[in-house]
Amino acid sequence: TDKEGHTFSVFWVLVSVVLGAIAMLCKEQGITILGLNAVFDALVINKINLLELIRKLLYKDKSLENAGLLRKGLLFRITLLMCGGAGILYIRWRIMGTGPPAFTEVDNPASFADSLFVRAINYNYYYSLNAWLLLCPWWLCFDWSMGCIPLIKSVSDWRIIALAALWFCLIGLICQALCSEDSHKRRILTLGLGFLIIPFLPASNLFFRVGFVVAERVIYLPSIGYCILFTYGFSLLSKQAKKKKILAVAVLGILLINVMRCALRSSQWRSEEQLFRSALSVCPLNAKVHYNVGKNLADKGNQSAAIKYYREAVRLNPKYVHAMNNLGNILKERNELHEAEELLSLAVQIQPDFAAAWMNLGIVQNSLRRFEEAEQSYWTAIKHRKKYPDCYYNLGRLYADLNRHIDALNAWRNATVLKPEHSLAWNNMIILLDNTGNLAQAEAVGREALELIPNDHSLMFSLANVLGKSQKYKESEALFLKAIKANPNAASYHGNLAVLYHRWGNLDLAKKHYEVSLKLDPMAPGTKENYNLLRRKLEQLQKKGG
Repeated sequence: TDKEGHTFSVFWVLVSVVLGAIAMLCKEQGITILGLNAVFDALVINKINLLELIRKLLYKDKSLENAGLLRKGLLFRITLLMCGGAGILYIRWRIMGTGPPAFTEVDNPASFADSLFVRAINYNYYYSLNAWLLLCPWWLCFDWSMGCIPLIKSVSDWRIIALAALWFCLIGLICQALCSEDSHKRRILTLGLGFLIIPFLPASNLFFRVGFVVAERVIYLPSIGYCILFTYGFSLLSKQAKKKKILAVAVLGILLINVMRCALRSSQWRSEEQLFRSALSVCPLNAKVHYNVGKNLADKGNQSAAIKYYREAVRLNPKYVHAMNNLGNILKERNELHEAEELLSLAVQIQPDFAAAWMNLGIVQNSLRRFEEAEQSYWTAIKHRKKYPDCYYNLGRLYADLNRHIDALNAWRNATVLKPEHSLAWNNMIILLDNTGNLAQAEAVGREALELIPNDHSLMFSLANVLGKSQKYKESEALFLKAIKANPNAASYHGNLAVLYHRWGNLDLAKKHYEVSLKLDPMAPGTKENYNLLRRKLEQLQKKGG
């Protein structure tokens, strides 16, 4: 209770701070809710006249209490909110570190401009775009960076009109909020402007650089203020309008259009393809949009179409290393190795610590039989990303091609240490040990792998081959059958099981699985010859029996 006997709850103010902290954990913008609470408390609960308060502060009037500043414990509550906000920011600072996130020029080009004039004019243009999206949310895009909005570099640019319109409206509203004789009107307009501006401040570039040009998510909270201003404007118009039905129809029409737009946008968010393609018409100059469309197509196996979009992404942003890397990968798979090498070499030249591009460059160089260069590329990738199991796997393949078996085994072992479920590395170790006659070691590695990845049919198959050569026929048969159950259409599984039965002397089952293997793959190497040998042997046995 304050001096005048007004009661308020400190508990609920503290709850407000806690909820603000939770909101900030979801999105940094959530902390601005504390500022909105202070504005609501001052304007709605205490009905403060902001212009009168400013005048008393300027003239150092001692009757501030009469202006409502201390009424109902307002000053105490605002102090609590400010202390809570400062505490939340301090905790965030301790957890996240003191330095701001590292952004690049493509993320927010205006913030990297040398000229203060260019920075200021573009920031204000971004504000006008955000205001327009509130008024008319038709141009919606999942990403507005990478050249989506070209910089304004001179006053002759026609987009300056948008800035003038924005500030004309804002200044008009601020003047009405401060100077109107109607106290109710002042409070409503000040509240609406507070809810419109305060939540937007973290995205304004005024206090720190942000990593985007326009982001639709940052105008969700400001839309509260927009709705307050829009509703109040409609109420004023309805009082003065003679044909209120037309006004009501117009507002309902606007609501209906926005509901339809919301439904359309929601449907676009249901799939990556629709979301990315919807951005092409809004931001055709955005390299990231073309990159994402290309990646989506590549993931679906449409490499030819993906190449087109990746090339456009690189054309729009010649330093877009991720697009170069993905395009190089597709060209590598299509055996267009020389162009792939050019792109990947350029990517690592632009970004020397791009580990994935170094690894892919190594794969291309390996395919071109430039083994020393490939080895150097792999080790450079590992230098920049210490825990890189896929790179160790590819390094092992290189060493295997060079018959450096110990190095290959060590590389694959590193891959499995870093990623125990790396099936390909385990498989290659088993096969290499099998091929070099180290059956006991191959068996040990195979059993270790199956303990970690018990349902991997390719590991079952590789270990079954080793056990068969070690004359452990029963255990080998069980693994072959388990692998076939998991992957019944693998011709090699049936063919190798047939070889096992052939060695074991179970000729009828051998014949059955040879036939299944040949049905699945008539060109399977060695299977037809083994089948013919078995048939001749069966014919000879029949003749002897006869």
